[in-house]
Amino acid sequence: MLRRLVLLALALAAAAIVLGLVFAGSPTKIADGVRVDGIDVGGLEATAARRLLEGKSARLAQRPIVFTAAGRRFRIRPAALGVELDWRAAIDAARRQGDGFGPWRGFKRLDVTFFGADVTPPTSVLKGSLQYELGQIADRVDRAPRDAALVRRGTSIVVLPARPGYVLDRVAAARTMVRALASLDRPGGPVSLPLRTRQPHVRAAALTRAAAQAHLALSAPVKLMLGDTRWVVPPRRLAQLIELPSGGRRTLRIGGAAADDWLRRLGKRVAKPAKDATFAVIGKRVHVVPATPGIQLDALASTDALLKAALRPRLRIARLVVTEAPAKLTTKQAQAMGIRDVVSSYTTIYGGIANRVHNVQLVAHLVDDKLIAPDATFSFNGTTGERNAAKGFLVAPVIVNGELTNGLGGGVCQVSTTVFNAAFEAGLKITERTNHALYISHYPQGRDATVDYPSTDLKFVNDTGHWLLLRTFVGASSLTVNLYGTPTGRKVTSSTAPLVSHGKPPVKKTVDPSLKPGEKVVDYTGVPAMSTSVTRDVYAKDGKVLYHDTWYSSYRADPELDRVGPKPAKKKAATKKKTQTTQTTTLPSQ
Repeated sequence: MLRRLVLLALALAAAAIVLGLVFAGSPTKIADGVRVDGIDVGGLEATAARRLLEGKSARLAQRPIVFTAAGRRFRIRPAALGVELDWRAAIDAARRQGDGFGPWRGFKRLDVTFFGADVTPPTSVLKGSLQYELGQIADRVDRAPRDAALVRRGTSIVVLPARPGYVLDRVAAARTMVRALASLDRPGGPVSLPLRTRQPHVRAAALTRAAAQAHLALSAPVKLMLGDTRWVVPPRRLAQLIELPSGGRRTLRIGGAAADDWLRRLGKRVAKPAKDATFAVIGKRVHVVPATPGIQLDALASTDALLKAALRPRLRIARLVVTEAPAKLTTKQAQAMGIRDVVSSYTTIYGGIANRVHNVQLVAHLVDDKLIAPDATFSFNGTTGERNAAKGFLVAPVIVNGELTNGLGGGVCQVSTTVFNAAFEAGLKITERTNHALYISHYPQGRDATVDYPSTDLKFVNDTGHWLLLRTFVGASSLTVNLYGTPTGRKVTSSTAPLVSHGKPPVKKTVDPSLKPGEKVVDYTGVPAMSTSVTRDVYAKDGKVLYHDTWYSSYRADPELDRVGPKPAKKKAATKKKTQTTQTTTLPSQ
């Protein structure tokens, strides 16, 4: 039995070998039944199969495929995306389907013959071009979902239903596009690109309550109340103020540009401005006049009351809510500033034409009630601003380039000089002061201070450690500047150097035809150039020297003004008469 079994096995093995050899075929040819990308290459030599595949691929490279998405069509060529197939690798894979030694190759080919084998060639693509093309398609087909919404048409409310959206599924679309463009077996029609659906967040059913509220809100006017005052908000105005649900919101609210503008105007009508604490001078003492708070509209609470009233079928009345508007300078803050007594005072006398008096009073008003914080610098120009006709300044005598002339704002230096002397007597640190170009006798010698906006300024620092209040008191012919605060106990001493003249004033002559030749009339004797200085010593309460300052003042000469008669006329020279002499000669007769 054993011998028979061995013989049977040998017989079967021999038969198998014979069968394998029968189907082995030529090792240089691709096995029957092998297909590459759907193309039958069985029985072909490797070189012939490769030529066949490359030829078909080259012919299709410029032929576009139509892709569709959301009803739009896109024609794309394989060459546009750089789609290339590795036919060498594909043929090698095809050969391995029926490769092997002797009978083993026959068995593999027998399997391929009956069951077939399909090889997909490796594919490459230009990723940048692919992503760009996908972006172009997405821009045209993507559609955002639309939430259900309420739309106002006049005073009517319409419900817009929700609508789903969709976007291009870029990952799946990329695979679909590359697979179709690389295939040698072109599809019979357009290739559909996959989309992903995006659902809306708000459905129409979710807005049913809001729609009913909107209808009710616009059904009748709303009355606003504040004390004894009444306002009526008609439905057409309510329609502008009420914002309907949007952006996922499902409730009504009051807002938007129209509501902001309406609230701003209502707030102005309701508001009563607060009054800051002020300072009243009674004798030499300063008293705080208490601040008075104002009222302002509480916009958030008032709009909430308005919306609640609009959502009621009856008693549609909204009470406006107001809050206290605090003063910028409260009574407590004013009291803590320590402005109680006179720190220094100075008075100057003035006169002149009516325009000059007007300018003095006007600029004195501009610097009046000026509060100067501790360590702050007072600037005359910064306080008054530009002194121009728009502010009411008039033409009056001024000094320009060292000469007395007429100009806008003449008389301003009367005030700046008085302010300088008040700071001088208070012992404050004076950081900027300029004397006039010409000497003015009615100002304190060497203690005048000129200003010219914006270049020439008067500045001093409040170094007292407490607030200062600058007040001006204008009389018919005098100006007083007081500085109020907390007395510092400083002692101020000063000395003034003599007024020194330098040479004689220059002479400015003009010819007066009404005068006789050689006659002279002196209209103004002039003033020579002069100089002086003022020294100030400031002592603290404990006797320590705080400042030792010297201000030098140099004044230009003011020319003497003379009128002179014209020069005498020149005498005319005598005219000499010319005598013509005639000489006659008699010739001898012949």
